[in-house]
Amino acid sequence: MAVTVVTGIAASLAAAPAQAGGPATRVEWGVCPEEVAVVSPTLQCATVPVPLNYRDPDGVKIDIAVSRIASAKPAERRGILLLNPGGPGASGLTMPADLVGLGLPSSVSERYDLIGMDPRGVGRSAPVSCGFTGELDYFSNVPPYAVDDAAVIERARTAKAAAEWCAANDTEGRLRHITTANTVRDLDAIRAALGEEKASYFGASYGSALGAAYASMFPDTTDRVVIDSNLGDTRLDYAAMRRFGLGVEQTFPDFAAWAAARHGAYGLGRTPAQVRRTYFRLAERLDEAPVGFITGAVFRFTTFAALYGKVNYPALAQYWQSLPRADDAAVTGSGDRAATPPELLPWDNFLSAYLAVTCNDVNWSEDVNTYRRAVAEDRKRYPMFGAASASITPCAYWAHEPSEPPVRINDKGPRNVLIVQNLRDPGTPHRGGELLREKFAKRSRLVSVDGSGHGVYVYGDNACALNVTTAYLVDGTMPRDTFCGPATRRLDADAAQRRADTLDRLRRRNAATFGGNAIKESALPATLGKMPPHAHALAASSGKPLSRVARVSSGGRGHPGDGRETSGGVVVGGVPTGGARL
Repeated sequence: MAVTVVTGIAASLAAAPAQAGGPATRVEWGVCPEEVAVVSPTLQCATVPVPLNYRDPDGVKIDIAVSRIASAKPAERRGILLLNPGGPGASGLTMPADLVGLGLPSSVSERYDLIGMDPRGVGRSAPVSCGFTGELDYFSNVPPYAVDDAAVIERARTAKAAAEWCAANDTEGRLRHITTANTVRDLDAIRAALGEEKASYFGASYGSALGAAYASMFPDTTDRVVIDSNLGDTRLDYAAMRRFGLGVEQTFPDFAAWAAARHGAYGLGRTPAQVRRTYFRLAERLDEAPVGFITGAVFRFTTFAALYGKVNYPALAQYWQSLPRADDAAVTGSGDRAATPPELLPWDNFLSAYLAVTCNDVNWSEDVNTYRRAVAEDRKRYPMFGAASASITPCAYWAHEPSEPPVRINDKGPRNVLIVQNLRDPGTPHRGGELLREKFAKRSRLVSVDGSGHGVYVYGDNACALNVTTAYLVDGTMPRDTFCGPATRRLDADAAQRRADTLDRLRRRNAATFGGNAIKESALPATLGKMPPHAHALAASSGKPLSRVARVSSGGRGHPGDGRETSGGVVVGGVPTGGARL
C-alpha cells in the first residue's frame, strides 16, 4: 500500500498522500458477511491491509473490513464519504445502508460512494478481546453512580481488575495499537487504497473526535468533513466523560416537561419540577432497597440512556411508573447471574475496543483521590448523573502508556469542517460543539440546533440542519455559524416506513448483540441506531440486561409523582418500547 510513515509526534506520524500512480493495494469488492449482507443487497465488502504498528510499516499487517454503497450516478460522483458511527468500539459496516434507510438524501448518495468500516480492533477488523465474562463485575463503560466516597473506592477495585483482565488476555499484543491516531491512519490508507486523492467524512459521537483528528492529521487529503454530536476534541478523555453530567442536566427538562404534560397517564408529576423530584425519590429509594438487580445506579443509567432520543420517552415513563411496586423475585427470576456459567459477554469486543481507544489516547490519572474529589464535586454540580461519569475507570490502571501524544487540533488547512450539534444532548452537550468551533477557529463553522437528544444529521429530524448539511456535502456550500430552530422535517409515507423499518432493525440487532439489553432496545433506535456513544453494554455493573425488568405493568391508580405507590401486580417481559418511532 502506498503509505509512508514518518516517526514523531501524532500530528506528523501520518501516511503521505497517495502518489499519482495510485495505491499499491487494489480493493476488490465482493459479497459481504451474512450479517451485513442481510441488511441491504446493495452493500459490497472488502478488506484493506494496514500495519498493526505504523512505526513498523513492514511488520505485522491486519485487515480492515470496509463496506460500500456505490453511487447510482457515477457521472455525478464527487468521491467517497467515509463513515463512522461512534463508540469507540462500534461496528460501521452497515452504516451506509443504515443512513440510506433513515432517509439520507439521494443527492448525497449520488455524489458519493458511501464507505463504512469496522475500525481496527472491532468486529471483523482484527477484533480485540479482554475476555470479559460474567465472572468479573464489569459490564459497562460508564461507571455506576457513586452514592458516596466509599463507592468510588469500591469501584476502583473493579476498574483495576478489569484493566488486569485486559492485559492478561491480550495474547496477540493488539490492544496498545488500538488508538484514534492509528484509526485515522487507517482511514487515509483506505482512501489511498480506493485510489482517491481526497476523502470526505461524516462521523457522529466519538466519530466526531475521529473526524476532528482526521482533518487535523490529513488536512491535504480530507475534502468535506461533517462532525455531529461532538466530544469537543480528538479523543474521549476525562473532561468529555464528566460532561455527561452536564448533558443530563441540560436534556432532562425536555423529558420532565413531556412527562408533566402526561401526568394523568404516568403520574410522574404535574410540573417539570415535580418530575425531577420523582427522579431523585425513585433513585434514592432504589439506593436503599434495590428491586432485584435494579439499583439506584441502574435507574440513573437507564434514564441517562433514554434521554438520547425523545422517542424513548414513553418507554422511560412507563419504566419509572412500574418501579414502586416491582416484585423483587419476578425481576431477578431465572436469569440470576449466579446461576449462569461463565462465558464471554456478547459485548466483550465493544468494551475491549472502547477501553483500548480511550485508555491509549490519553494518560489518565492513576490517583484514586483525583476521582474521589471529582465525584464529590460533580455530585453537587450535576446531581442527576455527575457522580457516575466522574468516577474511576480501568484507564487509571491501564497496562500501556500512550505511545504518542493525543492528536492536536490543526487549524491550518482548508475551511472544510462543518460541526453540527443539538443544544441539548446527554452524552455530548452543546459545549462540545463550541469547543471544536473554537479550536478549528479558521477551518470550521458551527450549526447549533434547537433539538434534544443525540444525533443531528439524518439521525435527527430537524429540517434546517438536514438542509444546511446536505448543501455542504453536495454543493460545498459552507454556511456561516447557523442557528436552526425546532423545525421538523416531513417524510412521505414510503420514506417514513423505511425509516421506521430501519430503526426497528437496528433495535433488534442491538438486542441480539447486547443480550436483550433494554438500554439498547429502547434508547438507541431513537438516536444512532447503534448505541449511545459512551453509554453502552449493561447498566452500571448491574450484571443483568435491563430487559429483565422490562414491561412491569400495574393495575393500580397510584403514581410515583403523587408519592403514592401503585397497587397492581407485576408482569416481567421486554422493556416497553411500544410502537414509538421517529
